[in-house]
Amino acid sequence: MDQRRLTWQVRERLTWLAWLLDSSIPIPGTRLTIGLDALIGLVPVLGDAVGVLLSSYIVREAAALGAPRSILARMAFNVALEGLIGMIPLAGDVFDAAWKANQRNVRLLGAWLDAPRAAQRSSRAFVAALVAGTAAFLVAACVAGFFIARWLWSLLGT
Repeated sequence: MDQRRLTWQVRERLTWLAWLLDSSIPIPGTRLTIGLDALIGLVPVLGDAVGVLLSSYIVREAAALGAPRSILARMAFNVALEGLIGMIPLAGDVFDAAWKANQRNVRLLGAWLDAPRAAQRSSRAFVAALVAGTAAFLVAACVAGFFIARWLWSLLGT
């Protein structure tokens, strides 16, 4: 079987899985949809863990297709964000239903398969911004910690 056909089959399977997990159940009276991932996520802790595992399958398949690390990092970020926020009761489930990490990841994979350079450039910029934002947060947390410790020290010293 040639590589293009195999890639097409994987892409179709992942598109179907993302739809099943994120949008397969219409909410009556609205144009909104949820998927099995949102329903599974209603089970505290275990449901979110199962959702992350199912979402990770799409990332694994992208890696098997040869997606670059920047694309995989962006996909992993989508899964991690959905998993972490998904742990918050009720609000996390609403976020999970709205964020639709699986469909985002399939779109990222499709963008990379269709236009590898543009998708990789965009994902590299995203990863760079994420690293810079994380570093800025850590610096701010250290500075705030220093001033809080100094303030507490002055309270204890008087």
